Amino acid sequence: MTRHRLDDTIWNEIYPFLKARPGIYVGNADKCRTFVDAVHWLMRTGAQWRDLPEEFGKWNTIFKRFARWSDKGVWNDLHTHFIEEPDMEWLLIDSTVTRAHPCAAGAPKKNGGHAEQALGKSVGGFSTKIHATVDALGNPLRLLLTGGQRGDATQAIPLLEGFDFSCVLADRAYDTNDILDFIEQNDAEAIIPAKKNRLIQREIDWHTYKERHLVECFMNKIKQYRRIFSRFEKYASRYMSFLSFASALIWLR
Repeated sequence: MTRHRLDDTIWNEIYPFLKARPGIYVGNADKCRTFVDAVHWLMRTGAQWRDLPEEFGKWNTIFKRFARWSDKGVWNDLHTHFIEEPDMEWLLIDSTVTRAHPCAAGAPKKNGGHAEQALGKSVGGFSTKIHATVDALGNPLRLLLTGGQRGDATQAIPLLEGFDFSCVLADRAYDTNDILDFIEQNDAEAIIPAKKNRLIQREIDWHTYKERHLVECFMNKIKQYRRIFSRFEKYASRYMSFLSFASALIWLR
């Protein structure tokens, strides 16, 4: 089981954050580490909560604690906390679709149903779409969730808002007037190929555009975690918690 446990270097970074984070009970350091290791094991293997090895403790206790931390935004804060000195020379945006397992269905209507939980039906079936912003080194800065059928361009401005950037790299799906105007208003350059049906084809820096592979590499990294590769969570906040945890680990490595 050691292959799926966090090493000491990473844990020694995470534990001080958890101790200082208000609103949660950390308790004994060893027991807290066992809990975080359990969440990491589940995220890596994609197993069901009931299949957690007994060495981690009672699966239902771990699940309830994970859910409480999700509701309080602890995992999201963990990711944000470890974003340190990002390389803002470029911002890269993209999205990827993940198939949702049938057990992800069934969110109560009082919680908004499938639409509010970022679930929808795309060509690939029942799915969720992960939208991401990464810095010039491929490290994750912001993540958003929508139903799998939503277009990439609908989330571009929310992905970029609030950042100070000089250049945006994205594929043709983001070639819309609204996105180009937003980038221009931020005194930045859009390295986005023009769609084939544009009357005027823009020239772009194709050499720099090759760096867009970094956002694709990020998508590949998070999909090494099988609980992210496929979605099993009914609630978007809990699926996002796994994404945030994985993103924090990328920054720590």
